[in-house]
Amino acid sequence: MTKSTQIIWRGPQGNVIACVEKNKVLQENLVEIRQVCGDALEDAILMGCDEQQFREVLAELVASLATPYPLLK
Repeated sequence: MTKSTQIIWRGPQGNVIACVEKNKVLQENLVEIRQVCGDALEDAILMGCDEQQFREVLAELVASLATPYPLLK
């Protein structure tokens, strides 16, 4: 996924999220997440951490996220 990639967001049933404001918020969130993760990766590498291990830790973190809205899945 590149910075310019526009994601077509979908709901749990596969319906397209067409609301412009919702799409804007989701895109802004991804930009923020990319920046924070990039900064953390740079810090880890500068402090001598293994890049692949750090990426694996980030992937595990994302995989472990739980939704506070289980009924909306």
